[in-house]
Amino acid sequence: MDPVVTRRRTRREPAWRRHLRKAGIYAGGALLVLVLAHTVFGPHGYLAMRRSQQEIRQLQKELDHLDRENEQLSKEVKALQTDPSAIEKVAREDMGLARPGEMIFPVADAPPASATAQPDQPKK
Repeated sequence: MDPVVTRRRTRREPAWRRHLRKAGIYAGGALLVLVLAHTVFGPHGYLAMRRSQQEIRQLQKELDHLDRENEQLSKEVKALQTDPSAIEKVAREDMGLARPGEMIFPVADAPPASATAQPDQPKK
């Protein structure tokens, strides 16, 4: 038995349809590129999201630092309310107070290193 050979008739597509199909492919590609660019560079895109995440991390670090500082200050306030030695320390250091019979000798701080090292200037 001979295999049946069928021929399919191919019709040639009109030129306007081919041009329309090419234009559709180019337009779809351009649209895809625009959508991808907007997704990456847009106001709510990938790069903006990364900047926001970095800002959140920075603000979280600052918040943690402020929490630690707040906790330290709370401990200091509690100590000043209840601990006589803490009150005495503040009175001596910050206010310059002394017990009766004590003498205070103020000592000047050392000048900064940059102020002591002066360049040689020629005399006129």
